[in-house]
Amino acid sequence: MSGKGAPELTVRGGEALRVAVVAAQWHTTVMDGLLAGALRALEDLGVPEPTLVRVPGSFELPVAARALAAEGHDAVVALGVVIRGGTPHFDYVCQGVTQGLTQVSVTTGVPVGFGVLTCDTEEQALDRAGLPGSVEDKGHEAVTAAVATAVTLRALRPTAGPRTRSEAAHPVG
Repeated sequence: MSGKGAPELTVRGGEALRVAVVAAQWHTTVMDGLLAGALRALEDLGVPEPTLVRVPGSFELPVAARALAAEGHDAVVALGVVIRGGTPHFDYVCQGVTQGLTQVSVTTGVPVGFGVLTCDTEEQALDRAGLPGSVEDKGHEAVTAAVATAVTLRALRPTAGPRTRSEAAHPVG
């Protein structure tokens, strides 16, 4: 399972962040699970009033993520699912989405949580969607990673840095 070796993150400072979630609409059941996990994580981390945007599919995630990053969000979380079919379409979409979201993060300096499932079967996607009986909750994980990174970046920036040296050294425990 891909979740083996995941770090246990304790994140402090989420209440000071503006976070957006952009979610695809394909594969409703899987997306409902991913989105519920993401919203639960935002609540757990104390992030007030996250922005939620829906786009048709995973291929549209990077352009929406870019717009949200440009609007001043401290972190953006992209949620989607691509399930392998009988054509190379899967490979092109997965590559485009991954490269697009990476480009958004690197060029804007805004962390993008990668909550895009790229699975061979619908069963694999359901197993990672954070639904009852799922083994993993990738929506929750993507939010936690993005918020932890945003808190760390905020601590590194002198104009919005932490109040104490201890917070700078350990914004994420």
